Amino acid sequence: MAAGAPRIFVSHLAGVAVFDPVGDQVGRVSDLVAMLRVGRRPPRLLGMVVEVLSRRRVFVPMTRITGVESGQVITTGVVNMRRFEQRPTERLVLGELLDRRVTLVETGEEVTVLDIAIQQLPARRDWEIDRVFVRRGKGGALRRKGETLTVEWSAVTGFSLEEHGQGAESLVATFEKLRPADLANALHHLSPKRRAEVAVALDDDRLADVLEELPEDDQVEILGKLKEERAADVLEAMDPDDAADLLNELPEEEKERLLTLMQPDDAADVRRLMSYEERTAGGLMTTEPIVLRPDATVADALARVRQQDLSPALAAQVYVCRPPDETPTGKYLGTVHFQRLLRDPPFTLVSSLVDSDLPPLGPDTALPAVTSYFAAYNLVAAPVVDESGSLLGAVTVDDVLDHLLPDDWRETEFHEEGVRGG
Repeated sequence: MAAGAPRIFVSHLAGVAVFDPVGDQVGRVSDLVAMLRVGRRPPRLLGMVVEVLSRRRVFVPMTRITGVESGQVITTGVVNMRRFEQRPTERLVLGELLDRRVTLVETGEEVTVLDIAIQQLPARRDWEIDRVFVRRGKGGALRRKGETLTVEWSAVTGFSLEEHGQGAESLVATFEKLRPADLANALHHLSPKRRAEVAVALDDDRLADVLEELPEDDQVEILGKLKEERAADVLEAMDPDDAADLLNELPEEEKERLLTLMQPDDAADVRRLMSYEERTAGGLMTTEPIVLRPDATVADALARVRQQDLSPALAAQVYVCRPPDETPTGKYLGTVHFQRLLRDPPFTLVSSLVDSDLPPLGPDTALPAVTSYFAAYNLVAAPVVDESGSLLGAVTVDDVLDHLLPDDWRETEFHEEGVRGG
């Protein structure tokens, strides 16, 4: 990049696609790595942490970056696939420098770092941190005109100090568009301290979605650092089966304390799931499938299927039952698959469309039998019905896979050629 190269703010690089010279995507930018220097010299930017298609995080030196423009990063195509490991002298720009409280040298005033700008040095391939975008005051949701300013790196001090009580609002905003699984992966690679700060900054629903995608150790660690009332709120926002799995990892006393703080209806669902063996249909199921009465119409069913917070697996079918509609329901009559709903007029009663030939699972059905059932009938979800004929819940294919894969599968990269289709 020539002299006078444009200044780039790092928040604009989070999640940006990384391509090789022929246009094939290598991965996405996860973070940037900088090395602080003595005195007030701007830190040198060493490289980027790139999450490749196998979800492995690798280091790409800035000397391998040939272009940063138009919402994309171009590399030379030579990428070392060794997993990134942070060294003691290195700092993650997004993960560790944003939201830090620093001091303006001239006035001694404390400010909060909102963003950081980088720039390539003239006639060289080296990059360094160029400017710091800060906010005066302790911040909040409302920012009045005049509260923010951009200063040179040398105009602030405090980046080299250990940060206590660092906020996370800017980092959370940077990763706002990430899917829960991708945000969970980014969270997993932060330090425990920073992970807790980000968890506190996320709203309950977003944190619940992210917790469901994290390894069990991270789940327990994050939940343990939340205030108990907040932890109970987050558990209520999680899918009941995931909340039950997480609570089963906690000591008995802590588990009961959190269940007591939850809303009675939510706690009752979770307690019911915890009563089943983990590797059975009852232990795998969610208690919140789409349940309709026999007099509901196709239009009613499609309206329920369109709900945004439903997973694709749960939205693939509805279950027709006699009242009550909440699980455990009245008598289970059968399943109506989404494709069938699309083929019939909106005024058609769902009771006339049920597939009653498909045998439901019993709550004590073991995992191997559940797996065979899904394979035999080509399903993404299946009803779980007790001996009295009441629908208890539904097992989805993602929960089956979670229990079939190794315990550490979230931390293990996929086979690279398999992901690329090669």
